[in-house]
Amino acid sequence: MAHAPGALSTYLHGYDWFRKESGFTPAEQEVVLLVISRENGCHYCVAAHSMIAEKVSKVPPQALQAIREGTPMDDPKLHALTAFVKDMVQTRGNPSQASLQTFTDAGYSEQQALQVVLAIAVKTISNYTNHLFDTPVDAAFASYALPIGTK
Repeated sequence: MAHAPGALSTYLHGYDWFRKESGFTPAEQEVVLLVISRENGCHYCVAAHSMIAEKVSKVPPQALQAIREGTPMDDPKLHALTAFVKDMVQTRGNPSQASLQTFTDAGYSEQQALQVVLAIAVKTISNYTNHLFDTPVDAAFASYALPIGTK
């Protein structure tokens, strides 16, 4: 991104804003970023956010495993968050009313739904950049890389 200052600035500013002002807990933030990266098939960001989820943001182990493997999640609130983010990415921002209702019924706000839009924007910049240049996973995240062919 250093070769495209506008992309880098947008990514850094949006990412910082999401981290500081989204209204999500650190674990919920990591869930959002990890789900987006997994749905976008970004091997680099899935590995990086998996490590951050476990070591820094303290995402519950079962929730982290469920996101990485695409399996059901035990935590009902994180499940609602994961389902909404996944729906937002898969429908390109056109979720059903039921999806939005389930998200808000779980205790999230309409403002947080808009924060998911911000997270999708900044992670898509990062994910697509990594796709373009096949960014190798750093050694620090290598043990969190998904097997090749996993989405």
